[in-house]
Amino acid sequence: MPQNIDLKEIHKFAQMAQEWWDPNGKCKPLHIINPLRLNYIQTQCGDISNKLVLDVGCGGGILSESLAKLGAQVIGLDMAQASLEVAQHHAQQNGLVIEYIKSSIEDYTNNTDKQFDIITCMELLEHVPDPQSIITACAKLLKPNGRLFLSTINRNQKAKLLLIYGAEYITRILPKDTHDFNRFIRPSELMRLIEQANLQISDIIGIEYHLLKNQFTLSQNVDVNYIVVASKIA
Repeated sequence: MPQNIDLKEIHKFAQMAQEWWDPNGKCKPLHIINPLRLNYIQTQCGDISNKLVLDVGCGGGILSESLAKLGAQVIGLDMAQASLEVAQHHAQQNGLVIEYIKSSIEDYTNNTDKQFDIITCMELLEHVPDPQSIITACAKLLKPNGRLFLSTINRNQKAKLLLIYGAEYITRILPKDTHDFNRFIRPSELMRLIEQANLQISDIIGIEYHLLKNQFTLSQNVDVNYIVVASKIA
């Protein structure tokens, strides 16, 4: 088995492939949260046109396409072939040039000489055995002063209640068994992993979901979902 992947997780997301671009399907939360993430990336990086961007764990390409529409040169990595096929087909339908590659970030790092201005890794760390391996590989691919965006889920009882019991079993806005609580990552743990990869933490922001409004907002509250931005010092 290739290093640092969970075949059950890959199969799970491959099974969802045909629903990636259904805004009312299993990927509905991703469509709702995507504009918020995109705006946050722009706020942190400024104009991203002509920037070289790597989207790690790109799935069906929801974030990849949004970045490409802003003029970025985007490469998307994923291990689920079915998801990549959906992503490529959707990009072609929309006249977007995005390079999608079936590869782990570790293997890609060992087989490229590219260096990236921006790397995004959204909701992937909690689905792999070794998050440190991914962060270290991303760090090697960043240009000096490049930015790495990591989003994941805090490991506490509030997150368990809201994301597993609430989102998966009660409201069912997420498919059952989407998450494994034991793989959630506390912010202090993630920051330590980032520092061990010789990156500097630039920002940390929480994301809150408002059920009645059906929308996400940025927040200083990192109890559940959160994003950490790390920079590679020149």
